[in-house]
Amino acid sequence: MAESQKPERRMRPCPICSKLSTPDDYPFCSDRCAKIDLNRWFSEGYTIPVVETDDIDESNFPDEDRS
Repeated sequence: MAESQKPERRMRPCPICSKLSTPDDYPFCSDRCAKIDLNRWFSEGYTIPVVETDDIDESNFPDEDRS
C-alpha cells in the first residue's frame, strides 16, 4: 500500500442525509453535508440538555456523614 492511499473504509450512511458515504468526504456523502454538520457544531446544535438541580430539596436524602 502506497503512503498516499487512504485505507479503505466501509461505506456507511451519511449522518446528515442517510446517503452512502464517499471515501473523499467520509463519514459524509458530500462536502455539503460535511459543512452542514460543521455549522451545527459551531451554532451549538449538538448539545446535551442539562437538568438544573438547584430546586431539589436535599433534606429527603440520607445523610452519608451520620454514623
